[in-house]
Amino acid sequence: MAIGQEQVNDSISPIMKEKIDKVIAQEKEAMKEEVEAVNVQLDNKEISLDDAIAKKKEIANKYALRIQRRVELVKAGKEVGSDKNGETKLTLNIGGGNGLFVLTKNGDTIRRKDKRTYSDIVLAFGFNNAIGEGQTLNDLDYKVGGSRFFELGFAWRTRVFKNSNWLRFKYGVSLQYNNLKLKDNKYYVKDGDLTTAETFPHELDKSKIRFTNLVAPIHFEFGPSKKIERDTYFRYSTRKKFKVGLGGYAGIRIGTRQKLKYKVDGDREKDKIKSDFNANDFVYGLSGYVSWGSVGIYTKYDLNPLFASPNIKQHNVSLGLRFDMD
Repeated sequence: MAIGQEQVNDSISPIMKEKIDKVIAQEKEAMKEEVEAVNVQLDNKEISLDDAIAKKKEIANKYALRIQRRVELVKAGKEVGSDKNGETKLTLNIGGGNGLFVLTKNGDTIRRKDKRTYSDIVLAFGFNNAIGEGQTLNDLDYKVGGSRFFELGFAWRTRVFKNSNWLRFKYGVSLQYNNLKLKDNKYYVKDGDLTTAETFPHELDKSKIRFTNLVAPIHFEFGPSKKIERDTYFRYSTRKKFKVGLGGYAGIRIGTRQKLKYKVDGDREKDKIKSDFNANDFVYGLSGYVSWGSVGIYTKYDLNPLFASPNIKQHNVSLGLRFDMD
C-alpha cells in the first residue's frame, strides 16, 4: 500500500476525500524533494550508500507520521496548511524567483542560504602530440599512440548570475604532464640555444621527453541545471546534465626531462636527462570540454611553441577524457 493511502476510506464525503488527497499529494511532493537531496549527496560522495538508505527510511517514516497527523486535522476541520516540518505557517517568498526570505506566521524571518561557489577535483588524460609549421598528421615527429598527457587539478565553479545557473565561471590550478615519444630512433640534443632531434648511436627501445607545467585554467561553463529548493536553502545541481566549457590556461613550466632506454652489448641501459632543452618557461593556450554530468571529452592546445626561438615552432595539442569530480 502506498504511503498515505491507508488514511482514506469510502466512509468520508467526496469533499473531505478531495482535501485528504491534496494533503497526501503535498506531503509526497515534499518527501520526493528530500529524497532527491539525499541522492545528490550520494552522487557527490558526501555520504555512503548505507547512510543514504538510512536517511531515506527516516524520511519515509517522518512523512508517514505527518500525513497521519494532517489527515486527522482535516477530519477534525482544523487543517490550514503545513510546512516541511509539519508546523502550521503562512509563507511569503521575497527576493524574486529564488525566494531568498521565508516569513513565518509568528513573524520570524529566515534567510535562505545560497551557495554560489562549489569545488571539485579535475582529472584528465589521453593522447598528446606536437604539430609544427607545415606539418600534417602523416609526418609528425612523435608517436601518436605512445605520446600521452595527464592533468590533475583543483577547481572552483561559481554561478555568474544571481537568479540563474545557465552560465558558470570555472577556475583553478592544475599540474599538466605532456609526454612526447620521438620516432625514427631520434632523441633531443641541446647545443646552446638550439635543441635538435638527432639519431641515437644505439637502437632505442624508448625515447620520451616530458614537459611538466603548473597552470591556472579558466573556463566559462554553459548548460542546464536542476534547482533544488528547501525552506532554509536552495541549490543548483548539474547531475546528469549536458555542459560545455570554453576557455584557456596560463602558467609556467616547472620541469623537463628526457628518458632513454636502449641496449649496449646486450646490457639494458636507462638514461634520465634533466634539462630545460630550451623549452619555453611561460605556457598558455586554449582548452575546452563537452561533458555529460562529470565525464566529458577534453582538448587543449598550447599557443606558445614548445621550444624558444630560434628553434622550430611546434605546438603541443592534447585530446582525451576529463572527469570533474565534485
